[in-house]
Amino acid sequence: MIKTFRLIALLEGLSYILLLFIAVPIKYFGNDPQFVKLLGMPHGILFVAYVAFAFLLRSELKWSSNTLGIVLLAAIIPFGTFYIDRKYLRIA
Repeated sequence: MIKTFRLIALLEGLSYILLLFIAVPIKYFGNDPQFVKLLGMPHGILFVAYVAFAFLLRSELKWSSNTLGIVLLAAIIPFGTFYIDRKYLRIA
């Protein structure tokens, strides 16, 4: 289950970066919302899966409430999921 969470974290982080740094600027500067529509739904699904897996793995990995908060906060910070993978998931 940890390997699945690591994969979801990677994909969620990549989708967020693509959405934030490529699709949104194209939408507003290029007046083309196509990429936001294309990337929005997969990112949303990955985000929900990331949060759900974080709660499911909390007891298995013995995370405190603070650690869980950091893991959840990382989902809304660009490149945050990569930090979580390196700091909290690689050792598991």
